[in-house]
Amino acid sequence: MPASDAALVSSQQAPAAPATAPSANAATVTVGVLALQGDVAEHLRAITAAGGTPLTVRRRAELDAVDGLIIPGGESTTIWKLADIFDLLGPLRERIGAGMPVFGSCAGMIMLASRLVERASEQETLGAIDMTVRRNAFGRQADSFESDIEIAGAGSQPFRAVFIRAPWVEEAGPGVEILAAEPRTGRIVAVRQGQALATAFHPELTQDYRVHSIFTDMVRELS
Repeated sequence: MPASDAALVSSQQAPAAPATAPSANAATVTVGVLALQGDVAEHLRAITAAGGTPLTVRRRAELDAVDGLIIPGGESTTIWKLADIFDLLGPLRERIGAGMPVFGSCAGMIMLASRLVERASEQETLGAIDMTVRRNAFGRQADSFESDIEIAGAGSQPFRAVFIRAPWVEEAGPGVEILAAEPRTGRIVAVRQGQALATAFHPELTQDYRVHSIFTDMVRELS
């Protein structure tokens, strides 16, 4: 996401509840962020706040060094093309297929889908979650908005979710857990299947780290 967009939404954010700190006995985990394009710095900050050790991932060796991976918000077609250029598509599929926890926000949700509505030319997906995703479903950049949503497993306090050119889940397979829907539209915006987590919104653009805590705990459970 462009820095100007991040600045726009951050100016509208209200103070949010921080993530619960991990216990002293919690295992240390390394969580990577696919650092080809998008909200990389924001995810790195959130990983630290959620008790993980962040690492940028651009090469196979860096991917091999992490316990879990975040695919950030940004431009899904650009991230896909760059992952191909950096020879990461095969290794990504291998590690995800082997059970590495993975979390995708916005563009990351698109990349984790099994199927896309109105797929961009030559765009493929990683197929980590049995779902059909519609790209830019909530509208253009000018249609960006925030919404209070309830996320299963994140406590009773609503999460102030930031939607920017966001997708939504058109259809979720029987093995997919629906974690949240956007209340105005009723559209599915957060899901989990096994060790894969995805949100249509940008939790990295807030100071509420509960989604990153959920993912860090998923990674920690396997470490």
